Amino acid sequence: MFVRHLIATTVTAFLITPAIAQDHKMPMHHADKMVHKTIVIEQPWARASIGKNGAAYVTVINHGNSVDKLVGAEATIAKRVELHTHKNDGGIMRMRHIKSIPVPVGSSVSLKPGGHHIMMMGLTQKLKMGAEFPLTLVFEKAGKMTVNVKIKSAGALGGSSDHQQGHGKHKIKH
Repeated sequence: MFVRHLIATTVTAFLITPAIAQDHKMPMHHADKMVHKTIVIEQPWARASIGKNGAAYVTVINHGNSVDKLVGAEATIAKRVELHTHKNDGGIMRMRHIKSIPVPVGSSVSLKPGGHHIMMMGLTQKLKMGAEFPLTLVFEKAGKMTVNVKIKSAGALGGSSDHQQGHGKHKIKH
């Protein structure tokens, strides 16, 4: 009798946990993405590093009823983590720290090479291809969401394939 009650209780808790998580805005993990009641994080990745700095990229989708903003990021793998973008300054692409990245209602924002990205400075270890590390994204409304970032090749573009990419004729200054 006790065992039957224990099994019934365990099965019930297992089945209602996703509903409880959604009602209390608790993030839920699904394969390659992090799901929140209103925000979905897809395809978190980074390039393998060759120096003391690295960058991470994600796609953020807003299913909510109001604009949310990515206002920061945290990673134990780096001494400092900032939101950055690229600006053309007299023909030289320069990275600049930005305070936030708005995510419009019913839309997505892709952080990718050559655009918005999460800059990790003072890496405590090299980003090695094939490894993963946790990255916490901080949103103005949705709060904190942690994803596992997959490390791709040093020249990866981030799509489903791992093509090599250089900076072409653009000079990049940090």
